[in-house]
Amino acid sequence: MIEEEDKLSDEQDNEELFEHHRLVADKGQAPLRVDKFLHNLLPNTSRNKIQQAASAGNIHVNGNVIKSNYKVKAMDVVQVVLSYPPREVELIPQNMDLDILYEDDQVIVLNKTAGVVVHPGYGNYDGTLVNGLIYHFKNLPGKDETRPGLVHRLDKDTSGIMVIAKDEMSLAHLAKQFFDRTTSRRYRALVWGDVKEDEGTIIGHIGRSKKNRKVFSVYEDESEGKHAVTHYKVLQRFGYTTLVECRLETGRTHQIRVHMKHLGHPLFNDKEYGGSSILKGTTFTKYKQFVDNCFATCPRQALHAKTLGFTHPKTSEEMSFNSELPEDMAALIGKWENYAKHKLADGEE
Repeated sequence: MIEEEDKLSDEQDNEELFEHHRLVADKGQAPLRVDKFLHNLLPNTSRNKIQQAASAGNIHVNGNVIKSNYKVKAMDVVQVVLSYPPREVELIPQNMDLDILYEDDQVIVLNKTAGVVVHPGYGNYDGTLVNGLIYHFKNLPGKDETRPGLVHRLDKDTSGIMVIAKDEMSLAHLAKQFFDRTTSRRYRALVWGDVKEDEGTIIGHIGRSKKNRKVFSVYEDESEGKHAVTHYKVLQRFGYTTLVECRLETGRTHQIRVHMKHLGHPLFNDKEYGGSSILKGTTFTKYKQFVDNCFATCPRQALHAKTLGFTHPKTSEEMSFNSELPEDMAALIGKWENYAKHKLADGEE
């Protein structure tokens, strides 16, 4: 009997590319190796992938980590974390410049450019980060899937750091870290308005908007969305906008964008969440021209995944990476710094 209590999908979680299965053995279950037990019940899942999950400590029976030769008995509760099954999309290797920050035999850490879709999907069948990865790296785990090596994602118009697994063991190990929320992820975001508190935590269930299915909303009722937690800290105040650091505790679709809008501070130039029009400021023509120039300088939501920390899947070393702000966001922040400095001198209040 299968009870999938937290199986993630494309439409639910934009960053975590793995799924959690919970299976309960029937009362008449004869002793059977756990890898065979799972292989029989999970479609499109190879025994090799299951064995790799066991080696990475990703299979639990009755709450205990077990090896692939464990024999499942009647009424055992088996839980497993796996990368997503294959999808029927042909992957085409394409030459692409990759900004690689670190690489060894197990992982690749890179800086994703804004405007690049992470993996193929509806409307984006090539030109994705995955197309570039399989061109440069021929043997990524899950090469027959649409997301080889991936354990998390970034939105198309979000820039910043990602980690890619180079073998099955590393993929399983990193997937568990993201699932267990033991990774560290910090983002820089420019938001509209003067954020009241210097720091705080936003807690709210995130689910699809009832008015527009392409975006997400925050709900009080857990039945309407998934539990999500974002911690934020103010870094700089510019009067009409604020630069904040956001630390993710969970990884839901558009989480920072949804939570900051819920707080009353949409991301600057976030078209899907109301940040692409002037929300704060004066009615002066000069100010409108300034903001329009800022929109042109950074023609996407002002969000960058700046730091990423995780445990190395082979050495167990704590790894931490930092990336500089891309040119568009750095220039945008520079404009607001200059504006804030000269605002009073120009006679604005």
